[in-house]
Amino acid sequence: MLVDSHCHINFDPLSEDTDGVIQRAHDMGVDHMLCVSVNMEDFPQVLALAKEHDFIFASVGVHPNHDEGKEPTTEQLIVHTQDPDVVAIGETGLDYFRCSGDMTWQKERFARHIQAGIESDNPLIIHTREAAGDTLDILVAEQARECGGVMHCFSEDWATAKKALDIGFYISFSGIITFKNAQDMRDVAKKVPMDRVLVETDSPYLAPVPMRGKMNEPAFTRYVADVLAEVKEVGKEEIAKITTDNFFNLFKAAHRKKAR
Repeated sequence: MLVDSHCHINFDPLSEDTDGVIQRAHDMGVDHMLCVSVNMEDFPQVLALAKEHDFIFASVGVHPNHDEGKEPTTEQLIVHTQDPDVVAIGETGLDYFRCSGDMTWQKERFARHIQAGIESDNPLIIHTREAAGDTLDILVAEQARECGGVMHCFSEDWATAKKALDIGFYISFSGIITFKNAQDMRDVAKKVPMDRVLVETDSPYLAPVPMRGKMNEPAFTRYVADVLAEVKEVGKEEIAKITTDNFFNLFKAAHRKKAR
């Protein structure tokens, strides 16, 4: 059994073949997945997937790059977490790669999401790109240790990973660790404690080797996990069990369901 701890199967073109995406995932042993929200406008689609399938979980939040549409308050985010199918806050964080100028609005949004995580006792799904220092500073200042969370699609250095681990966060690796030029990332993965590691696809983006050039989907979690097993020098089934256990230890509102 594997869990894709971060996917966007409500995005086109995956949303055009939901049944096929789910069946291919199950065929590859991916029996649970977390569909992650990036804005409030599309959150109903994310939640609907979780309502329809007992092996799909939902998060609620607004991506740091999303600069249009509804801006939820902390209280509004908390209300959504009262739904039993919502198991996390996010994705949230900071992104200085796609956005520039005064980032106060990103930082304030990030802080609201952290407070929602703390007050609702739900873990955070953190996105950070070219903003690792500020991301960690805000996590510490806002006492994110109280709710915990995961640094998703991790692509930073070991020093960043260590700081996140020190405040109780998990580290999730995507298809990036399968790339030929990603030895530095595999070196980081090797150091992350076994009880703090997760796997994900971030589909439909970042398809892993040997699926590079194709649209990514949850089934490809298997390839990420296989490379992580090599890095950790453990068996494939062992890494599947460990990352699955870690997922349910972090996302406590998620419950193991028998895949259909």
